[in-house]
Amino acid sequence: MISLDSLPHLPGCYLFRDSPEEWGNIIYVGKARDLKKRISNYFQKQNHSPRTAALVAAIKGVDFIVTNTEVEALLLENTLIKKHQPRYNIKLKDSSRYASIHLTDEEFPRIRISRKAQGPGSFYGPFVSAKERGFVYQIVRKAFGLRTCKRLPKRACLRYHLCHCSGPCIGKITKKDYQARVQRAKSALSGRTAELISSMKEEMTGRANRQDFERAIELRDEINALDRLQERQRVEQNRKYDQDIISYLMDKEIVYLMLFKVYRGTLAGKEEYQFPSSEDFLEEFVVQYYSENEPPEELIAPEPFDDSLEEFLAHLKGKKVRVTVPKQGEKKELLLLAQKNLEISVFGDRAKLVALQEALHLPKKPEVIECFDISHLAGSFAVGSMVQFRSGKPDKSNYRRFKIRDVQGGDDFASIAEVVRRRYSRLKKENKELPDLIVIDGGAGQLSSALKELREMRVKVPIISLAKREEEIYVPGLDGPLDIKKNEKASLYLQEIRDEAHRFAIAYNRLLRKKALTE
Repeated sequence: MISLDSLPHLPGCYLFRDSPEEWGNIIYVGKARDLKKRISNYFQKQNHSPRTAALVAAIKGVDFIVTNTEVEALLLENTLIKKHQPRYNIKLKDSSRYASIHLTDEEFPRIRISRKAQGPGSFYGPFVSAKERGFVYQIVRKAFGLRTCKRLPKRACLRYHLCHCSGPCIGKITKKDYQARVQRAKSALSGRTAELISSMKEEMTGRANRQDFERAIELRDEINALDRLQERQRVEQNRKYDQDIISYLMDKEIVYLMLFKVYRGTLAGKEEYQFPSSEDFLEEFVVQYYSENEPPEELIAPEPFDDSLEEFLAHLKGKKVRVTVPKQGEKKELLLLAQKNLEISVFGDRAKLVALQEALHLPKKPEVIECFDISHLAGSFAVGSMVQFRSGKPDKSNYRRFKIRDVQGGDDFASIAEVVRRRYSRLKKENKELPDLIVIDGGAGQLSSALKELREMRVKVPIISLAKREEEIYVPGLDGPLDIKKNEKASLYLQEIRDEAHRFAIAYNRLLRKKALTE
C-alpha cells in the first residue's frame, strides 16, 4: 500500500487494487491532473455517492503511473481499462462498431461485411446506415459477380445460376479477368464511379463492335447499377460535416446518456447507455466511447470539456474536434431534442411498467420480463425463443433460443412446456435471478402447459399469455381473458414484447432451414 504522502503532484493514472500486494486485482483505473490531490480526495471526502463509497471501502492497495501530460494520462487510462476491465469502471456493453465492406486479398477475392476494419484486404466504410451499406454491397456484389463463399466450392452454387457470381470455382472466369472486376469494384467503393463508368462505356462499345454481345450486355448492366450507386453517393457528398450530440440525465445514482449521430447534416440514429454515476462519468464515457468509434468533426455537449480531453479527441481524430456548448440556435435545438428523447425513453419506459403492474395487479413493477414463442414449418424445424425485457427495454444479451428436442410434430403446447422447463430448471440449478413476469405467446392452452411446468419445478413467478388477433390476456385461475383493451398502454407493451419474441423465433427457424438447405 503506497502512502498518500509519497504521491506526486503530477499528472498520470492511478490504479486501485483489492489487495495491498502487486498481484491484487485492479478494481478501478482513473486519470488525474494532480495524482496526490485526486487520490487523497477519495479518502478525505466524506459525502461520496453510494457507488464511490463502495469503491473506497474495497480499496486495499494503490498504484500509479506518472505521465508528462493529461492527454497522455487519458490515452494510458483507456489502455489500462481495456486491459484489466476493472469492475468499478463503467462498461459500454451496448457500444458496437459500424460495419464496413471488405474485399479480401485471396487469389479470387471475395466481398463480405465486416465489423473489424483491420487485417488483410481492403476495407470501405464504415457505413452508419445498415440500409445504405446493404444497398452498396448488393450493387457491387451483383454488378461485378464477386464471390461471397468462404471456400471455393467444387461445383457451381445457386448464386452462379442466378447470375450473381462469375463462377471462379468452376473456371468460368480467368484469374486475370476476375482481378479486373475486383479493381472496378474497388474504384466503385472508393467513390470513383464517374471515371469507371466512362471507361466501361468505352469497353462496352468496343465489345459490341466486335460482336461480343454477351459481354457487352454484362457491361451495360454493370453500368446501370453503378449509375444508381453514383446518384446515392452524390446525395451523401452534398451534405455537411458530421456531428455527435451528447445529452444525459441522472436519477438515483444512475446516469442515462443519449448520443445522437448526425452525419452530413442528417440525423442518422441514436445510441442509449446507462451506468452508475461517478464524479467523472462524462469524461470516462467520452474516452471509452471514442477510443472505439471515430470522433466527429464537432461534438455538441451540455457542458464544456477540459482542454486535455479536447486534445485527446484531436489525437484520435488526427485533427481538431470542435466541442460546442450551444446557448441558442439550431445546435441548442438538437441538444434539447436529444434531452427530450432521453426523458421520453427513461420515464416513458417507467410508465409502461407502472401501467402493466396496475393492469395485472402485480405485487411489484415487472422490471424483468421474459417472453416465450414457438415457431415451426408444418411441424418441422421446431424452435423456441425467449426474449428478455429489462426496465422497459430489450436486453439482447439475455435472449435465448431452443431447438425443440422432446416433441414430434407441431405440438405448440408440449413445445412451450419443454422450453419453459429447460429455461427455469437451469436458472434454479445455477441459482440465478428469476424474472418478475413470464409471458407466453398463445392462449389459455399454452398458458396451462407452461404453468404446469412451473408448478412442478416450484417456481413462483407471475405468468400470463397473450393471444393473437384480439390480443387477449389470459391469467391463471380465470376462465376468460382480462378486461384490458388492446390499445391500452399495458397491452401495447405486452404486444411489443410478444412481437420481439415472435421475430426472434422466426429468425432462428429460418436459420435452421437455410443451414439444412445448404447441407
